[in-house]
Amino acid sequence: MARRPRTSEATHLLDLVRSTVPPMHPAGLPFVGASLAVAALGRRRRWVRTAGLAAAGANAAFFRHPHRVPPTRPGVVVSPADGQVCLVETAVPPAELGLPAEPLPRISIFLSVFDAHVQRAPVAGEVTAVHYRPGKFLSADLPAASADNERNSIVIRTPEGAEVVAVQIAGLVARRIVCEVHPGDTVAIGDTYGLIRFGSRLDTYLPVGSTLLVSPGQRAVAGETVLAQLP
Repeated sequence: MARRPRTSEATHLLDLVRSTVPPMHPAGLPFVGASLAVAALGRRRRWVRTAGLAAAGANAAFFRHPHRVPPTRPGVVVSPADGQVCLVETAVPPAELGLPAEPLPRISIFLSVFDAHVQRAPVAGEVTAVHYRPGKFLSADLPAASADNERNSIVIRTPEGAEVVAVQIAGLVARRIVCEVHPGDTVAIGDTYGLIRFGSRLDTYLPVGSTLLVSPGQRAVAGETVLAQLP
């Protein structure tokens, strides 16, 4: 059997690396850069260099931005975040959104520092509202975090008129919420729209009548795990 050209082998190996090692979200560049700078400045001190390189690797892993393939069947709501489903209940959506003060189905996902922290659009549609509200930094897995912690909420209206709310909630060590969409933007299901660092929670509010398809304790994969079917 003829041997493949070396250029083909190198391309194949590069494709394997790209599919195994996820890219990094741009928000992580300052952290990785600062860690590498520490390693460079401490080149004469082994422990400083080692600590800097370790920190750079840890930050690159934390800010990873893996490729995801959303489901194609209509009417589904996908997870906006990687993590563990910690609550499935009904609750009134954030007051600052100006929505009716009626309880809606809510699914809460807790992100540990080991989860990818990019957030993805749970449905396709138009972003109709974006609201940031300062608050506390309680542990994100506590029920009170939804009401008391710093948060950023977005509302997405699907082409069929259903409204889905995604709320980024800061946690005990998370002190920065990044949201990259604005009212009037159009998003596709699974599109990356934000990030929280480090350790956080995502609440998803669904229309009444939605069929919930996950349970507490289940692991969710952003952009792929189906949380619910819209009514």
